[in-house]
Amino acid sequence: MTVLVQETAFDPWEALASYERSAPERFAGKTGGAAVFVGSMRDFNQGQTVRAMTLEHYPGMTVKYLEKVEAEARARWPLLDCLVIHRYGPLQPGDPIVLVAAWAAHRDAAFSACRYIIDELKTRAPFWKQEQTAAGRRWVTPEGSGK
Repeated sequence: MTVLVQETAFDPWEALASYERSAPERFAGKTGGAAVFVGSMRDFNQGQTVRAMTLEHYPGMTVKYLEKVEAEARARWPLLDCLVIHRYGPLQPGDPIVLVAAWAAHRDAAFSACRYIIDELKTRAPFWKQEQTAAGRRWVTPEGSGK
């Protein structure tokens, strides 16, 4: 179970393959299903073109929160493993921002856990987004926050 919050760009598919290669004993013959979500930066939001974005976070709080969410998913579903990678810093449209992967003996657990982790991350994780639009910079309200 791994949670990484990093400024460095990453290729989500290479990260996923590398993670699986790093410990084949965790996956070989045990995994019946893997669910993967990759989120990338869009070039639009709230009816405007977005030229760039900066993601900020509070390091100690962000990693602890994501580890808590991942632990909650493991408590709810019989997972074999989980991987969460999230970017911060300057981003351009098309850049991968987040990878969530969940492995389980059965697909239902993998799908449910992956969805739970990304939904919690998108609505409650301590990240702050500032978008650059033609009208200038603006802070973005988190999804599902009701603000």
